[in-house]
Amino acid sequence: MLILASGSPRRRELLTQIGIAYMVNPSSYKEDSPKKKDPVKFVQAQAVGKACDVASIYPGQWILGADTIVAVDGAILGKPRNTKEASVMLHTLSDRKHVVYTGVALVRDGEIHSRVVETKVWFRHLTDSEIAQYVASGEPLDKAGAYGIQGRAAAFVDKINGSYTNVVGLPLSQVCKMLRKAKVDV
Repeated sequence: MLILASGSPRRRELLTQIGIAYMVNPSSYKEDSPKKKDPVKFVQAQAVGKACDVASIYPGQWILGADTIVAVDGAILGKPRNTKEASVMLHTLSDRKHVVYTGVALVRDGEIHSRVVETKVWFRHLTDSEIAQYVASGEPLDKAGAYGIQGRAAAFVDKINGSYTNVVGLPLSQVCKMLRKAKVDV
């Protein structure tokens, strides 16, 4: 059975949506600070680190690790630490394009398959009031870039170019390709 090295409810919902059998064991991997790092290398290293952390507990089992970040003008936006940081992130994303990167790693007994999926997202102009109301909802506090496209922030998105499920937190098409290639029985 596939082991998901993530406590993310969104990742669980996505895997369940497409009928993949899995078990959850969130990683205790200590995440790096994303400041001033290459977004692609950063998110891939995080996904591999999380998967490898859990793989040590389950020899012979396939472990799926993932990490999602938002990048704008080369700056990485992870999860906001508080409402003030969430507000700043949303102001930064207002009326512009940003990129969502998800690193995905499939690990078993030292065998590692990993990739990074990129989706471009354009936000419309957000008013101060909209940002304040959204932040007050609490929704942005556990999400990369301080928003969830599958929730209230769907109203902020003008368009996307790439995988929608990547923006939610797990690029399902690419994950399925990885699972097939590794001959994972799901």
